[in-house]
This record gives sequence, structure tokens and C-alpha cells, in this order.
Amino acid sequence: MAPTAVVTRRGGERLRAGHPWIYRSDVVSVDAAPGDLVRVSTERGRPLGSALWSDASQISLRFVSAEPPPDDERAFFRARLEAAIAYRATLGIDGTACRLVHGEADRLPALIVDRYADWLVIQTLCQGMDRRAAALTDLLVELVRPAGILARNDPKVRRLEGLEERVDVVYGDVPDRVPVRMGSVHVDVDLRHGQKTGLFLDQQENHAVAARYARGRALDAFSYQGGFALQMAPRCASVLAIDSSAAAVAAIQENARQNGAANVEAREANVFDELRELEVSGAEFDTIVLDPPAFARNRAAVPRALAGYKEINLRALKLLSPGGHLVTCSCSYNVDEPLFLEVVTQAAADAGVTAALVEKRMQARDHPVLVGVPETHYLKCFVVRRV
Repeated sequence: MAPTAVVTRRGGERLRAGHPWIYRSDVVSVDAAPGDLVRVSTERGRPLGSALWSDASQISLRFVSAEPPPDDERAFFRARLEAAIAYRATLGIDGTACRLVHGEADRLPALIVDRYADWLVIQTLCQGMDRRAAALTDLLVELVRPAGILARNDPKVRRLEGLEERVDVVYGDVPDRVPVRMGSVHVDVDLRHGQKTGLFLDQQENHAVAARYARGRALDAFSYQGGFALQMAPRCASVLAIDSSAAAVAAIQENARQNGAANVEAREANVFDELRELEVSGAEFDTIVLDPPAFARNRAAVPRALAGYKEINLRALKLLSPGGHLVTCSCSYNVDEPLFLEVVTQAAADAGVTAALVEKRMQARDHPVLVGVPETHYLKCFVVRRV
């Protein structure tokens, strides 16, 4: 018998509203092994489609199709991968690094595939995708012809699926550092140890946007490896990049040297403290970028996160010269766009400045937001001008 799952009416309604996840509380019964692609129906027997089953996660069913499970899984997943890769080819990405597969938004739940020049990084973040990792690797070799594939399966979210955290080369060879180009900027990426799969690819388009507004003296706070700083450098007299990580600061310095950006200064410091000290010293900047890590990783952390966002935005607006631009970001899913805008509005009021919202942005187009699934809209980016 084919693997099956029965869900509650509430689960069925959630699916029909466009959300592809069914939680454990809405699963009535299951006859399946961990990671199976199961046929799902309601308690009344109405077919809902096919989903990947997890016996460990609270997200028990991740839908892949409104149709029954395919007879030929290989052909099914090959077609999905082909469609995802073909979409990226339409974006005209100016660089050699991008996301090829973005999980649910490509109807390949819990699967991430990032391309860095001739190499791929893959993440299988649920039982179903992890069980198919070898088959997915073979398909990616056929479709992309990479020099190597790294399985970067070290995110903590795998623990929720009862999966081991590990990093393995699963095809070819993967060097310690991979050279990539993003616009006019060239950097070497550590695929094994860098944040996410090596770089914050979801900010790539926002880096370019910040460069369009950049002028004069610029500040890049929470700079990681200098993605914003390096893109802004050619348009600015000077760029100060601040990060609390010594390794990140060293990477910025090396990336600046490699790109001939002699006007970039990298400083290791606590950004909250440094913003206050810059204000006390009377410093002023024409362009400021705030790209902090997620302050709210769960709902309980939201009040403290809002205080943190308000603090850094208030300080930045005070440091911003009249006519200057602030590019401010939040990657906290639990702080939605209206709430983040409210924080920036309050920060401007408390700073005693008049601010105009110039642009609302989100993650890059190779990280699409799935309509009906708010969890996929995690990155908010506002461009604000001090009037």
C-alpha cells in the first residue's frame, strides 16, 4: 500500500489557503515511514495531494503537489529542479553566485541549493529531502555540471527533524575558498564555515541598491565580510565597516585589498557601543547601512528585538547628515514589515529628525517569497532619506 496521511479539516483549510505546511496537531493518522512521500486526504476522504512526512518535526507534512505521489520520483524532482534553475536564468544576475533552489518557493520544500561559480552548496533540511539527498545530488550534477557539491547540513533546524548536523563533499572537489564575483566586486568565499552557505546571497540586490544611493562618508554596520561596504566604496570618499567578529573584519580587509578599495576601513567593535561613541564624537555620515543579525528568533524575543532595532536606527539617524540615506534591514521573520516600519518611524521621532521612506525592499529575487506563506518573507530593507 502507498504511504498515506489523514489530516483534520483545519489542516485542509490551511492548505487550500495556500500554506504548504501541516502541523502535527492537525495530523489524524499516518501510515508511512520517516521521509516518505505520502498521499494526503481529509477525514472525509477528500484528496489533498502529496507531501513529505516527518515523524520528528512539528511541521509534519510539507506539500510538494496537489496531485498524488508520482510514479517516477526521479522525473518529478528533475522537473522541479529544472524549473527552479531556469527561473534564475531569467533574472540577469550580475555575478557568479546565486540561489538556485529556495525551498518551498520552488515547490521543493526544505531544499536549498546555492551556486558559487562552478560549485554548489546543498542543504536538505527535512527528513524527506535528506532521504533523497543522493538522488538530488545526481540530478544537480546532470543539470548544472558543477566542479563539486558541498552538503552544508549544519543548520540547527535539522535537529528538529532528528537529523545529524554535518558538512560533507558529496561530489567532485570543493576547495577551501571559492572566488566569486558580485557585480564589480570579487571575493573569496569559505563555503564550509561562512555564514549560511558562505555569503548572504539574499542581500545581493540590496548591496547594489545601497551603492546607487551611496556618497560621501559611509558607514556599514554589522558588515560581516563587507558586502555593502565594498559595493559602496567606488562611490564614496570613505567607508567605515564595523563588525564584532575579528574573522569578519579580517575578511573585509582582505576583500578590500583584493578589490583595490583603499578607502575602506574595517573596525572590530560592538556596533551598539560604537554607534554611541560615534555620536558622542560628533561624527557624521552621508550614507549608513544597518544589516544586523536576526534579533528575534522567536516570538518571545520580539520586545527585546524591537528595542534593539530602535536603538541602532535612532543612533544612525542622528549620525546621518541632512540629505543622506539610511539603508536599514531586518532579517527577523517575527518582526514583520509594518512593525519594522513602526520602529524606524519611532526612531526618527526620538532622534528629532524628519525622514522620508524612499524604497521598501526585501530579499533578492532568487529568494522568492511564496504568496500565502509569510515565513518566506523574512528580510525587510528600507531606504530612508533624512530630509
